[in-house]
Amino acid sequence: MSKLALLGGTPVRTKPFSACKTIGEEEVEAVIKVAKSGLLSGFAASATSDFFGGLYVRQFESDCSGKFKVKYSVACNSATSALIMAVGAIGVGPGDEVIVPPYTMSATCTSVLMYNAIPIFADIEEDMFCIDPKSIESKITDKTKAIIAVDIHGQSSDIDKIMAIAKKHDLRVITDSAQAPGATNKGRFAGTIGEIGIFSLNRHKNIQCGEGGIAVTNDKELALRLQLIRNHAEALVGSVDTRFHPQDLTNMLGFNFRMTELEAAVAIEQLKKLDGYNRHRNEMVNYLNSKLEKFPAIICPKVRKDCTHAYYMHILKFKEEIAGISRLKFINAIKAEGIPIWGGYMKPLYLEPLYQNKIAYKNGYPFKNNASYDKEVDYSKGICPVAEKLYEKETVVNIFIYHPLTIQDMDDIANAFDKIFSNLEDLKA
Repeated sequence: MSKLALLGGTPVRTKPFSACKTIGEEEVEAVIKVAKSGLLSGFAASATSDFFGGLYVRQFESDCSGKFKVKYSVACNSATSALIMAVGAIGVGPGDEVIVPPYTMSATCTSVLMYNAIPIFADIEEDMFCIDPKSIESKITDKTKAIIAVDIHGQSSDIDKIMAIAKKHDLRVITDSAQAPGATNKGRFAGTIGEIGIFSLNRHKNIQCGEGGIAVTNDKELALRLQLIRNHAEALVGSVDTRFHPQDLTNMLGFNFRMTELEAAVAIEQLKKLDGYNRHRNEMVNYLNSKLEKFPAIICPKVRKDCTHAYYMHILKFKEEIAGISRLKFINAIKAEGIPIWGGYMKPLYLEPLYQNKIAYKNGYPFKNNASYDKEVDYSKGICPVAEKLYEKETVVNIFIYHPLTIQDMDDIANAFDKIFSNLEDLKA
């Protein structure tokens, strides 16, 4: 095998990987049609049909409900907004605790802080990276209001066990499926099994409209609350039109989380392509895994039993004790071969300054100076040992596997791994 690029040899790959390309002529034509109409947004914060958005937004919502087999879909301008809407819709507030995983994008947890509630971190599963039901159970207190389960990397969480725990303790469940549109769990779509699920339409997700999100539910009252929080609830709840009267006014302070007609037009076309793009991701990942599983120091991603994976990301585990070199040295060697990988994915969120300093708002609120919450929440290092070990020692994030990457691209990745493992002794020197 040739000399490692890190040590002066020729890299396996010298050209960059193609950028993610999911936008086609269909999306371009849809955007042009909206632009020519002159109506770029159909929303109004008034007790009229415009409260629900324009024709394209409502069409996208209808399409999502049909696709994911739910009764209600509420489109918005980002998955972050969808999370804020969902947390507000279920009535979370000061003094409440919401159990979350630490291994996720920051918005999963800051959506809780938006309502002055306290994120409580439960550890994650060793092989699936999703929140661990056993850890959830150990974190429940008399202040626990809800659980946010994250379908990380495209993998559905152990949602049936989570729902059983929620039922036992009378808790609400939100599923953050931003990374898992189209993934399934025992024949049900990820994001549709909890009370509210959310998906992302960010530019690098499985499907996209630049920026966008969607919340789905089978509960009529929750759907109304989601719609109200999306679009200036405070201006609607006192209207004479009873369509806009929720059963409870808690958290009926609304935002402008509205999706534009341009974004909705793109999203409509993208949704039609979701299955094809997910199929492509699975084909590429399965091929790549077949090449990488021969290396004892590499553990390829596993798929939960009776589930399908959306493979937003391709996550590997690296065993330093087997390879005989550090993860950092391995990553640097692979990167030198022209393969863009990195280690760790997300630092456990409780180790970030916001949680270490316990200050979200003035005077440390809601962690301190909070008449509704007099406990000392523990965000110390060590509270989620699995998440910390994966971040610090084992997790290797391979490149995103997306359209239009090819088998040749997968071969280049596999050849780089093969080159490194064939020259391990040179890296140990």
